[in-house]
Amino acid sequence: MITRLSDSLILSPCDIRPSQCDWEVIGVFNPAVAILGDDLVMLARVAERPTEKRLGWTALPRWSDTGETAVDWVRDKDLHKTDARVVAINDSGDLRLTSVSHFQLFRKSILGSDAWQCVDALLPEGCLEEYGIEDPRMTKIEDTYWITYVAVSRSGAATALISTTDFATYQRHGIIFACENKDVVLFPDRITGTYVALHRPNPNQHFSPPQIWLARSPDLLHWGHHEPILRGVDSWEGDRVGSGTPPILIDEGWLTLYHGSESSSIAGTVGHYAVGAVLLDRDDPSRVIGRSREPIMRSMTDYEINGFVPNVVFPTAMLDVEDEWRVFYGAADTSVAMTRFSKRAVLDSLVLQDCTKQ
Repeated sequence: MITRLSDSLILSPCDIRPSQCDWEVIGVFNPAVAILGDDLVMLARVAERPTEKRLGWTALPRWSDTGETAVDWVRDKDLHKTDARVVAINDSGDLRLTSVSHFQLFRKSILGSDAWQCVDALLPEGCLEEYGIEDPRMTKIEDTYWITYVAVSRSGAATALISTTDFATYQRHGIIFACENKDVVLFPDRITGTYVALHRPNPNQHFSPPQIWLARSPDLLHWGHHEPILRGVDSWEGDRVGSGTPPILIDEGWLTLYHGSESSSIAGTVGHYAVGAVLLDRDDPSRVIGRSREPIMRSMTDYEINGFVPNVVFPTAMLDVEDEWRVFYGAADTSVAMTRFSKRAVLDSLVLQDCTKQ
């Protein structure tokens, strides 16, 4: 790990109003962050569930076709827990979430010390978002902010796209990566004439360690030329890897942070999440120049170690501020936090790519 310059807890569930009076907020986390004029804007995932309890039953919330929330009550004996977030229906094996997520938009001055203020909300729409919308990432390309996010439904987890120029009106572009695919981040510039994204296919059959892939597009809507560029090679990233922060161009190439998780030996739990850094070639981002072999960040603070899903640090945004990187992340699937790293320390953590390993 490298030394953090500071840590700060930005938002926790107690700061968020539930969307309706009989629900509770269990997490505000995994934020997308960007600069808009003299302000910072943050789009954060808010996870909720019903407060009602029924002995011997589990509440499974969803969004209905009419745009309202609904709750399916299932007997406990008819399902089993996969982890803190997911249950499986015994008869069918189908998965359901025990909470449902939407986005809330927060804003604050770049220079001021004022608190983040909630100014808007984005709710799920349509059958492909009936189990919620999750984990936004935000990239400014020219004058438009492009937001990728996970759309969850009975068909699985897909990636969809929204765009805005002012965070007052939005255009939904629908699914751009079909199930099962998530952790999509966009590069802020065309490279050799095409748009570029990193994404994470999540195959049911595991022929290799988990991987991050690269794709290209002429218009941000239609994606092809897929190729794997990085895989988990060490135990801390042996169960899952996925893109974290949208890439930033520096002198040495494209720098991005990613998450990795290790396998858990305890049924019904998730392995610890950690953060790695990777540097991609500026002209050919499918070529990895260097990556951190050890995590640059693990769970350390109380709000990272304890929460709805313990021991999770999940990077989703990074700002370039003088000689620092300011990294925004989800902590324990419960809170939004921010930490600061020295740019030099992050670059020093990278080792040259070994052609025998990705």
